[in-house]
Amino acid sequence: MSFGVLMGIVLVVGLILGVGLLSGRRVKDSSDFLSGGGKAGTFLVAGAIMGSLVGSQATMGTAQLSFQFGFSGWWFTLGCCFGCLALGLAYSHKLRQSGCITELAIVTREYGAASGGLSSVLCSIGIFISVFSQVIACAGLLSALFPGTPLWAGALLSALLMGLYVIYGGAWGAGMGGIVKLLLLCAVSLMSLCLILYWSHGPNGLWHDLDRLLTGSPLGMIRQQATGAPNISDTGALKAQFMSLTARGVAKDLSSGFSLLLGVLCTQSYAQAIWSGKSDRAARNGALISSVAAPFIGLGGVAIGLFMRSQYMLRAEAEALLAAGEALPDLPILESTIRTMPTFALDRFPPLVAGIILGTLLITAVSGGAGLSFGMATILTRDILKRLSHRWDDPKQELLAVRTCIGGILLAAVAVTVSLPDSLINDFGFLSMGFRACVLFLPMTAALWLPGRVDGRCILASMILAPCTDILAKVFSLPGDPLLWGMGVSLLCCLVGLLLGCKKRAV
Repeated sequence: MSFGVLMGIVLVVGLILGVGLLSGRRVKDSSDFLSGGGKAGTFLVAGAIMGSLVGSQATMGTAQLSFQFGFSGWWFTLGCCFGCLALGLAYSHKLRQSGCITELAIVTREYGAASGGLSSVLCSIGIFISVFSQVIACAGLLSALFPGTPLWAGALLSALLMGLYVIYGGAWGAGMGGIVKLLLLCAVSLMSLCLILYWSHGPNGLWHDLDRLLTGSPLGMIRQQATGAPNISDTGALKAQFMSLTARGVAKDLSSGFSLLLGVLCTQSYAQAIWSGKSDRAARNGALISSVAAPFIGLGGVAIGLFMRSQYMLRAEAEALLAAGEALPDLPILESTIRTMPTFALDRFPPLVAGIILGTLLITAVSGGAGLSFGMATILTRDILKRLSHRWDDPKQELLAVRTCIGGILLAAVAVTVSLPDSLINDFGFLSMGFRACVLFLPMTAALWLPGRVDGRCILASMILAPCTDILAKVFSLPGDPLLWGMGVSLLCCLVGLLLGCKKRAV
């Protein structure tokens, strides 16, 4: 790594961490730490949402998927867009009107301690899965930037950065750091999009480069063997694979967007940003700004994926071509698709600019894990520890507990990261999303819109049966998205509870 690249990374990381430490001056007690004392303006709310919502999946993951499937890779940030729209337009007022500071407290107040306790444990498990997934992604990026770095060292450094990002400033740190990160990501996306269109001579030029490289060529016809993606035999196949939002299948891609929509509504970190707003208007507008920014950032990732596809081939494709006796095209080789965006930065920009881009990607992964661990720590403190002992009722003791929980969560994530094989990462990511949606979405929605009308015993059954169904659908490979099976069971339980027409608290 050149000195210029290193300096760019250090500048971005130092800027973000400096903002986090500066924001700590605003923290006087647990209220300031958990929700910014309810004083955050529109842009701080947007920053807090985007700080944890737009992580490595929205940036590196989007470019990676777009390298293989074009515009289908846009679904992660499109799903974020729909989720933020629903959060701002439908849920923000209801959440703030509830008077709670965790989504699980809403469920507990409506359906009783058993439902609240179970949902606290299950949602914490679901969020933790996402936390260590972010640690794994961040550690992988550090290993790519600093070859030879052991996994444990990369994971420990990742956790340290995540802790510094949020453990001092809390909601203020997440919000102010999120604003800086949002501005950096928008700048990177706009710059990349404009330069790609310039280098490719417009959208038609980019399409021509893809067509020339892949359509009917040995490289286009080796895709299935090398990567499992469909071969490109003609222009129609190229268009279906790279210019369609449903290249991976209508059901799969639409379910991906639906999963993200529910995930936004069922994650404590994003609701916490809504509660931090100084008014309903600030909270709503912060969510709406996020709904616009997320797909724009994703579009930059899509452009990078398409451009890199038109200029590079994968190591697996090169090996498959050689095994088939074909000559290799005169193209640089990309070791894996996860390196699509880092390689774009290193190969196409001066060292200092490349370092700033890579530093932005690094802090994106860091902030995602930090925001999720912050939300999980809030749940553990407010919904579990404070029930066990009145000691934590004191604001200063509660602040200490939340900060300690964040540190413990991140250390546990490091331990899990070094003990799990990489092949399990995606499976656990989907499991996390299913857990959060199946456990919380419909019970919380019913508590907000149908208070006193759904039997608590049915809600408790939903929280047990829905995530179990989601897991079983994955294990037995049932047709359709496993999340839909889990949500179907949750809906059935809630409808039965509504038909019973009474409010009986589960015990």
